[in-house]
Amino acid sequence: MPSIVASGLRERHPDNVAMEQVLSRQEASEAVEDAGWRFLLGTLRTSVPVGSLAQAIAVAADAVAVSGDDADQHLRVDARPNRVVFTLQSLEHAAVTTSDVELALRISAAVNGTEPGFGTAAPRSVQVLEIAIDALDIAAIRPFWKAVLGYAAEAGADGPEDPLVDPVGQDPAIWFQQMDEARPQRNRIHFDICVPHDEAAHRIDAALAAGGRLVSATRAPAFWVLADLEGNEVCVTTWQGRD
Repeated sequence: MPSIVASGLRERHPDNVAMEQVLSRQEASEAVEDAGWRFLLGTLRTSVPVGSLAQAIAVAADAVAVSGDDADQHLRVDARPNRVVFTLQSLEHAAVTTSDVELALRISAAVNGTEPGFGTAAPRSVQVLEIAIDALDIAAIRPFWKAVLGYAAEAGADGPEDPLVDPVGQDPAIWFQQMDEARPQRNRIHFDICVPHDEAAHRIDAALAAGGRLVSATRAPAFWVLADLEGNEVCVTTWQGRD
């Protein structure tokens, strides 16, 4: 849906310099879906299958080249011998913008015969893992987790209850869930696995077939709560159902 940029979501600065606009979840997802990207937790991601590390580096270099001066502030690359994962997000806004959509379409057109996609020549597609910590007093425990992990606040979100992220982008983000009362007999740290919206049902079915159980689907499709045989919980999440 390249018309996102042309339809007026992009404004003009008085001196005619284009200004990027933050997109809604729906807009971001629809804008790149046909180009082989998926919207996950405020980012655009795609996985490009490759045959060697040398090819992975070449594909990454092509993406950086077409991104130009915007690469450093928007593009992140994970290059492996069998795949390259591209992530796009405006670091200034900590969100997906019209600039990220433009870059996604440029990168898709520049991968020289390798097609962005999901699951091709790879065991799974793109996903994002977060760790959720339940707390009675989030402001009191947040500094501990920030210090012990060497984490930092996201751009524009350094309040006493805001999430924490790895400043070098290697490890999962941490967010804090408000508890109403103590739960000493229940786990208070759980994983959130964010998957493409069109893959959630398959992931849940696989987890249930592997011995899990469905705890709750009341907030689906934003998230489903699953548990293993001993009650340890994980949420399978998507961007849908959050607006």
